[in-house]
Amino acid sequence: MAVTFTKLGAQVGVEITGLSGHELVDQKIAVQCQAALARYGVVVYREVHIGDADLVAFSRMLGTVVVAPMGGDSTYPEISAISLDPAQSTLAAYRRGTFFWHIDGVTDEVPQKATLLTARQVADSGGDTEFASTYAAYEALTDAEKDEYANLRVLHTFTASQLLANPDPTPKQRAAWERAPSRVQPLVWTRGNGRRSLLVGATTDHVVGMAADESRALLDRLLEWSTQPRFTLRHQWRQGDLVVWDNTGMLHRAQPYTAQSRRLMHRTTLVGEETVA
Repeated sequence: MAVTFTKLGAQVGVEITGLSGHELVDQKIAVQCQAALARYGVVVYREVHIGDADLVAFSRMLGTVVVAPMGGDSTYPEISAISLDPAQSTLAAYRRGTFFWHIDGVTDEVPQKATLLTARQVADSGGDTEFASTYAAYEALTDAEKDEYANLRVLHTFTASQLLANPDPTPKQRAAWERAPSRVQPLVWTRGNGRRSLLVGATTDHVVGMAADESRALLDRLLEWSTQPRFTLRHQWRQGDLVVWDNTGMLHRAQPYTAQSRRLMHRTTLVGEETVA
């Protein structure tokens, strides 16, 4: 079968068809994937049905792979199971937080570089994944807005994201959330190559030094700006799909699905390479 490339959203995404799982474990394909990530932000390999061994091998060709701190597979500790079913994932209780726009690892010193997610089982209803380009969102701002936001800093916390899914936690739940690290980051992330993006999403607690109501209004407005249709892509999963995205320049979220859903994803994550500045 011929390999085909199809551009997806107006600002983000490319779909690649004609490959099977083991064929991805090839240095030429890895270089091609990295180039597509840099250009499109999200790379969709349709129905490749990649096995866990090949998923780990392909991930290693793209970068250094994170060993999952909790819930890693016993055979492949780099793989995390993504599910609302506690029998499938020890972190199932926290997965509803992924229903809100977020960037992974933003409370880490170095946010994660990229994520690979493959569908083992798809939901009967819901469970699509949406992406939004924070590069494109920044570029579309006016010069005055860029100047206004250039020096703002934002506190990011795990608690902020969990409160969206569970706004009335028990004291024990809140204490557990608050044990996770928090971090102050620039609102505008400037890369070493000069490219800029907005660092917004569910983890944003407040803008440092700004009144609470003004801070919340600004962060909500920028999230709404960043996730408007011209900057977004919605991926409808088929069993066997593999999606790779640039975690540093893409917000993402899962469309809600239930704990009784069959949805099961296997995920690998690449170690970050650049601090936020």
